Amino acid sequence: MNAEVLTPVLDWLDLAGVAIFALTGALVAAREKQTFVTLAFFALLTGVGGGTVRDLLIGAPVFWIEDGLVAVVCLAIALLAWFTPTRWWDGKLLDVADGLGLTAYAVLGTAKALQYGVPPVPAAVMGVVTGTVGGIIRDVIAGRPSILMRPELYVTAAALSATLTVAGEFVPVARSAVWVIAATCGFGLRLAAIQWKLSLPAYERD
Repeated sequence: MNAEVLTPVLDWLDLAGVAIFALTGALVAAREKQTFVTLAFFALLTGVGGGTVRDLLIGAPVFWIEDGLVAVVCLAIALLAWFTPTRWWDGKLLDVADGLGLTAYAVLGTAKALQYGVPPVPAAVMGVVTGTVGGIIRDVIAGRPSILMRPELYVTAAALSATLTVAGEFVPVARSAVWVIAATCGFGLRLAAIQWKLSLPAYERD
């Protein structure tokens, strides 16, 4: 199956996800009082990490090498973080923005994998990978607890968006509408998790 040309909806989801994740990466370096070079590195790494792994796994051209605008966005975000106090980004605002990037990226990753002929279940996994791997790499390099260890629902929100994107392939609904609905539902779950500290049951057996 030949890959279709990505639609403007996916293009915007892509840039939104890149920008938001790049900001979270840059802020990690900023809070550690690092240089601008380190901020830029963390912004790029976090912004493109998940998408890079996805593209390598599905045999697609690595998106940020094909599209020079992506690296420019990451560097611009690093500049924004460099010239603003980190206290501006404290509180729930960044968590909310991160949730939007997470679910937008999950939809994008799933849709792109489907367009490259990946079967439904692996395609959904690629969506989760796209939304989470950049943050995982960021946390490992920074020596922070991984996002996978967050108590409230996080990866689950990405999985919901990815699953709905796959399900949309089997219903007579415009793909752009499916993508918006999938991202909105995952984002809604993430917002609920932030607001009410929702989490899945933890393993408690000895």
